[in-house]
Amino acid sequence: MELRKKDVWDFTVKPFASLEKQWMLIAAGSRGEFNFMTAAWGGFGVLWNRPVTYIFVRPTRHTYGFLEKHDRYSLSFFQERHRKALNIAGTRSGRDIDKLKACGFTAAYPDNTPSFNEASLIMTNRKIYFQDIDPGHFLDSAIADNYSLKDYHRMYIGEIISIYS
Repeated sequence: MELRKKDVWDFTVKPFASLEKQWMLIAAGSRGEFNFMTAAWGGFGVLWNRPVTYIFVRPTRHTYGFLEKHDRYSLSFFQERHRKALNIAGTRSGRDIDKLKACGFTAAYPDNTPSFNEASLIMTNRKIYFQDIDPGHFLDSAIADNYSLKDYHRMYIGEIISIYS
């Protein structure tokens, strides 16, 4: 797919449909050594006068180590025909299988950030902040039900470098 760079400040997205219904892949690492995972939790906005994304990753996920080691990550969105591959990416670990091969994707590196040629939308990001979820701050006790293993997410905020579609 031919990627075309979009102006970040003119870009529009349906955040709820994009995340909850369409899902995304979070990828981090370097050329030849990266991992990715499917995610439906996250968001887009403006913070500290910068366009940002925010994502949540459990420390038990293989992608977490790549996010910790590298300063950039991508968010990639796909058309519905890739749903089966997104399911594989979300249920299988890169520790155990070659996820790129299993999903049938080919690597792309816009802004020197791992992503996928098959994506219909790619956001490249530079990490600017992180914070671990603290269960002591849950104002709704039902949220704790998401953490039976007490493996609380780390939130990463990334400044959007570029958007390609």
